[in-house]
Amino acid sequence: MIPPMDLLSDGPDEADYRERSGAPRNRTIRLSPLEEARYAAMARDPSEMTPAPDGRMRPGDAVDAVFLGDSSEIGPLLPPSSVDLLVADPPYDLPKDFDGERFAPMGHEAYLEYTRAWLGSVLASLKPTASVYVCSDWRSSSAVYLALAERLVVRNRITWKRDKGRSSASNWKNASEDVWFATVGRDYRFDADAVRLRKRVVAPYRRDGAPKDWTEDETGRWRLTGASNLWEDMTVPFWSMPENTDHPTQKPEKLIARILLASSAPGDLVLDPFLGSGTTAVAAKKLGRRFVGIERSPSYCALALRRLELAEEGARIQGYEGGSFSERQST
Repeated sequence: MIPPMDLLSDGPDEADYRERSGAPRNRTIRLSPLEEARYAAMARDPSEMTPAPDGRMRPGDAVDAVFLGDSSEIGPLLPPSSVDLLVADPPYDLPKDFDGERFAPMGHEAYLEYTRAWLGSVLASLKPTASVYVCSDWRSSSAVYLALAERLVVRNRITWKRDKGRSSASNWKNASEDVWFATVGRDYRFDADAVRLRKRVVAPYRRDGAPKDWTEDETGRWRLTGASNLWEDMTVPFWSMPENTDHPTQKPEKLIARILLASSAPGDLVLDPFLGSGTTAVAAKKLGRRFVGIERSPSYCALALRRLELAEEGARIQGYEGGSFSERQST
């Protein structure tokens, strides 16, 4: 049972939280210790559910759900052939602290085994028509490709520009990440019209005095173009953006929205086995998809559930307006 907020004590931790809440223009979503405990208690626990005859979850228990736990344990419990789209952002093969838990680099072979293991834990939950997107960086990208190619049909590698991070005096600044696109089989959904990019027209061409393949309105001259596998219009969430959290590897809602619009339909079920601060679930909710997320950190589960609550108040995805994506995400 979740205690009402007014019955929880307002101790030193709460006072310290308010003191550190940040500047007025900082829109980062942060939770006080009391709020974090309250939201984390709302995450689902498979052990408290009545299993289906096959020992897995019943289909209704894995819809619009955030599970607290490890995907290696919860993934095999998901209903078989229930997921239309898998979006995964596992830890990269880099030293990184996730809510006090240190992820240490493994090296190529060990990371390949790690990818095989988590992918295998959720594979049975995918429909024969499901699509799969897995995030990676240049170090882990080859291992992700090999693991996917063993079990799935690899379709493409998306590279997206992430203008964030410090420069290096002895190497090129790392300003991109990859997203591998694969499918379970030959029959899959891909809606190219849903992910068109709104681009400004630099050299407007006319035929018989009329615009050719472009439109002019009060915002200027622009055309809708097909999305490629090079995404230069993304912005990593930062302090003045309302979707921002303190999660160290948070992906933009705009990035996940593009994946969801291309490879799922309204009402489809989207799985994220590394939910983090909840971006996949939030984007799914805003776009009329169902979701199931798995996250092992109580703090990140709490953030995800808070963001889902905020999504009920407004479904705007920054950088996606009027059915198309803007060239550059604004603040």
